[in-house]
Amino acid sequence: MARFLITTIPLVGHVNPALPIARQLVERGHEVWWYSGKTLQSKIEATGARFLPIRTGMDFSDLKNVPDSLREKRKNLKGLAQFKFDFKHFFCDSAVGQVKDLTDILREFPADVLLSDVCFLGAAWVHETGGPPWAAFGITALGIISPDTAPFGLGMRPDASTLGRLRNGVLNWVFERGLFKDVTDYMNQLRASIGLPPYQTSFFDAVVSPYLYLQGTVPAFEYPRSNLPSQVHFIGPYLPEPPADFTPPVWWDVKRGKPVIHVTQGTVATDADDLIVPTLQALADEDVLVVAATGGEPIENIKAPLPANARLERFIPYYHLLPHVDVMVTNGGYNGVQAALAHGVPLVAAGQTEEKPEICTRIEWAGVGINLKTKTPTSTQLKNAVKKILESPHYRQKAQLIQADITRYDTPSLSAKLLEQLAVTKQPVFVSS
Repeated sequence: MARFLITTIPLVGHVNPALPIARQLVERGHEVWWYSGKTLQSKIEATGARFLPIRTGMDFSDLKNVPDSLREKRKNLKGLAQFKFDFKHFFCDSAVGQVKDLTDILREFPADVLLSDVCFLGAAWVHETGGPPWAAFGITALGIISPDTAPFGLGMRPDASTLGRLRNGVLNWVFERGLFKDVTDYMNQLRASIGLPPYQTSFFDAVVSPYLYLQGTVPAFEYPRSNLPSQVHFIGPYLPEPPADFTPPVWWDVKRGKPVIHVTQGTVATDADDLIVPTLQALADEDVLVVAATGGEPIENIKAPLPANARLERFIPYYHLLPHVDVMVTNGGYNGVQAALAHGVPLVAAGQTEEKPEICTRIEWAGVGINLKTKTPTSTQLKNAVKKILESPHYRQKAQLIQADITRYDTPSLSAKLLEQLAVTKQPVFVSS
């Protein structure tokens, strides 16, 4: 039996991917402790893991803990500026407190392996101070700097041609030494405050564990990189367990023969006026059934009238809904996109916050959907995109090819085996050639 300490940023999208891994480790007889936000305790404990709350620093799983000043500053930022703000004030600022908490926890629970989400910096820093080896799991698209890709966050397609590599080299240089340098400097100041040396590499390379990195998708949905590190393993998407007690809503008419369009706002960028409302309006007169989910936000927040062909819920388990969906309209949340592809569902993507431009561009690049390249699409844009996907079978065919790839992966079991190998050897776990 091995001891695993899972550490995650206190957000649903960072915790959910690790739930099936934790459950699998527990079922295989290992002892699992899990450090994260208090509002996520019941989810974590349902896996059989022991929950440990954040003690030092900000637990932003409860938005009441986020200072008003921080929320106001973030609200007025867009694109790359918002992306950088989040890295500094939610991920970097949390790391010093994470190191203190994890150091205390490891005295009581000498874990064999730390498993962290890619945005949880404290696990790597604790390892540098003498802690156990750490593995990371990717909860979003890969950000590894490469001669074959533009910098992460710009939402640009890869290009490994001679001219493309020239473009990438220039942009990566500008990004690392200009646009993103203040984030790296900020992070290194925090590292210095606890006696750690500055990173000599980019932030996006530093968060990739040198021991083991689990990427929650299949290669067909990630840009090829000639310099991909050997410890990066594609393990298939982290799909949620089927809910044991699902009771269909009273309107559950998804099998009536009309095309079913699912629109979701996700769990982070939850302003329904961005995507849900214009989608409802766009398809109000179409012969389709529109099923909208607010991502947990109260339904009452949506003030627009509900068309006769639309149904609205706070949350519907993908396991039950997606088998009936013909097109999914999304702002590009990684976990939701992976769930759609696991069911062979093509996508209309409209997201410009956080890292969503990267995911939306991958949807377009992989041929599984249409990227509207905006956070606030018009009803006309949405209607045209949905109709194009319904009328063009190649989008669904591409999505079904990725679906077939996904079925070849037993993500929880594969993750557990790789983590067990790391726990035993304490050495990097490389992809077999």
